Amino acid sequence: MTKSKGLLIVLSAPSGTGKSTLIKLLRQKMPNLTFSISYTTRQPRPGEINGKDYFFVSLSEFLRLKEQGFFAEWAKVHNNYYGTPKESVLKSLEQGKDLLFDIDIQGAKQLKSSLNQGTYVFIFPPSLQELKKRLQKRGTDDPSVIALRLENAKKEIESASFFDYWIVNDDLEDATNKLQSIVIAEKLKPFYNPGLPQKILQPTT
Repeated sequence: MTKSKGLLIVLSAPSGTGKSTLIKLLRQKMPNLTFSISYTTRQPRPGEINGKDYFFVSLSEFLRLKEQGFFAEWAKVHNNYYGTPKESVLKSLEQGKDLLFDIDIQGAKQLKSSLNQGTYVFIFPPSLQELKKRLQKRGTDDPSVIALRLENAKKEIESASFFDYWIVNDDLEDATNKLQSIVIAEKLKPFYNPGLPQKILQPTT
């Protein structure tokens, strides 16, 4: 009998939209979701752990891996590189593990092209004004970086038609419930459990 396949679910959102908090809440509701860990050249933020939040590597190491075809997708965002390891992702999906991705739009498009599967969700802020407030409240970026993030946010929002689902994060609980509903619905598609008809038709002993 064909084994169940793992779900690849990709979340993208402008910086400051609250995507990381959504992911945390979703994983509390659905602990079987495995977070796909990206490689990055950016410096760790306070509290981030190498190998848990990201694999933090030097620019030279990242570029070496990229040239070797190590990444299913990679992108340069806010002057830093990010990438997803291809072989470990495919292996996990074949083992039936559900993988959750937190990547930008460039990476999401590459991932879909590279792996030809997955469910893609875009998270919107309630408004650009609210997004600016959230970025300022975070207190980790200076005004020039915040301005760059807002400009990038406009471009990302304009590219949202690529995604399968849209969620506005104006209420965390509501947004989390919608995200959970998407995962549940996707897992019910025949693609993820191709052996079910044969299993149902097997004679019981």
